[in-house]
Amino acid sequence: MSPALEALMQADGTPYPGKGVMLEPFVHQVGGHSCVLRFGEQTICKPLIPREHQFYKSLPPEVRKFTPQYKGVVSVSFEEDEEGNLCLIAYPLHSESGDLENKDPSSDCEPKTKMLKWSNKKQSTLLLDNDNYGCSFQQKQAEVLYLSLEKGNVVPQIKHNPWSLKCHQQHLQRMKENAKHRNQYKFILLENLTWRYTRPCVLDLKMGTRQHGDDASEEKKAHQIRKCQQSTSASIGVRLCGMQVHSGQLMFMNKYHGRKLTLAGFKEALYEFFHDGRRLRQELLSPVLRRLREMQAALEACESYRFYSSSLLIIYDGDPPRTPSRPRHRGGEEGDEDDTGEASSPEVDVRMIDFAHTTCRHFGEDSVVHEGLDSGFIFGLQNLITIISQLEDHSSD
Repeated sequence: MSPALEALMQADGTPYPGKGVMLEPFVHQVGGHSCVLRFGEQTICKPLIPREHQFYKSLPPEVRKFTPQYKGVVSVSFEEDEEGNLCLIAYPLHSESGDLENKDPSSDCEPKTKMLKWSNKKQSTLLLDNDNYGCSFQQKQAEVLYLSLEKGNVVPQIKHNPWSLKCHQQHLQRMKENAKHRNQYKFILLENLTWRYTRPCVLDLKMGTRQHGDDASEEKKAHQIRKCQQSTSASIGVRLCGMQVHSGQLMFMNKYHGRKLTLAGFKEALYEFFHDGRRLRQELLSPVLRRLREMQAALEACESYRFYSSSLLIIYDGDPPRTPSRPRHRGGEEGDEDDTGEASSPEVDVRMIDFAHTTCRHFGEDSVVHEGLDSGFIFGLQNLITIISQLEDHSSD
């Protein structure tokens, strides 16, 4: 284990005997199907996919500032007791050199002590805040949820994004089903992009006009092409994949609703994302646009890269500080001062995530080598810049 990873496990993770770190659901995941877990306040982890792992280890310098910081690889194990309690614990790998993903998982790390349990039966406690606020619950559609916080009315309902918990439960079930054959899984550690925000508002956008990788089966390829044709992916190179907003009430929107949106519906969803329930947060638009334009310039320097099925995250705080903002974090952006006086220098973040289908000429084993730029992703960025610029122009009228 590298000294940097050892320091991270000691400083950021919830420690357990045997140099282990207990993992919990990451409640701000709004899209994707891979299970994302909370390693510590500043770090999340997700199942290691060799292609994505290779991308993070060989990031082109042009896009490094637009991706989460890569922090290493851990081995994740779980146990189940007679009461059905599950525990997920991350352990350091004995070796971090060579082709980690191709090694026998059981050879990487053997837990040296009995794991302490985290109960999947008690997951509901993770959904409730320990305060005097309850939730009144309204379901507009199965794919869009609105939650209003009301004092003194304690109703046990969802207070975190249900999509993250769905992904978590599905992944636990798969691990449980495979337990007889395998109980060691490699996960990559990444920067938690939401950790500095009190109430993270997160928008997950699937970028590009094509989503299938070069290695996709004909069935998978046809399925992905159909999804693009039936959504805004084909027309503008971007579609909504998930969203959570704190705007006086909590609003969650999942990818199934995002696929149904027309261009007008997509624009309305963006407006809703930047609206705090009283006004459009226009002070956020300029720094977001600046980041998007910087990202476009960076991608225009990435010859032969294709970011198939990658997403773009836009994050800001739904509870802006009344005092000067915290120090700018890696990759983040601070905007102009808010004219209303409610917040100064709002922090926003714009990052690329999910690289399981990324390819470039440097990936030596790929059968297909692309030339030129990723025109589909750049096309989506250009249209996103246009739409947000229209919001900015409208708000200044």
